Amino acid sequence: ALGQNVPNPFNPSTTIAYSTALRGRVTLRVFDAMGREAATLVDRVLDPGEYSVEWRPASLASGVYFYLLETPDARISRKAVLLR
Repeated sequence: ALGQNVPNPFNPSTTIAYSTALRGRVTLRVFDAMGREAATLVDRVLDPGEYSVEWRPASLASGVYFYLLETPDARISRKAVLLR
């Protein structure tokens, strides 16, 4: 599962909650509106459970970003809005 980031819109940081049902590699990456990777927030093997990560994009411009969670059993994305 992948939660909506809180707060949204945000400045200067936001929190993203996610969970996985199976043990395995989990990645959480952020992309800009053009599809370019802007950040990798998580890239590691995790046990089943609930997690959260704080995103502080210090050098990115205002705009719409998409974050993508990939787990052994799912691939989910959501939209975040950064306001400077």
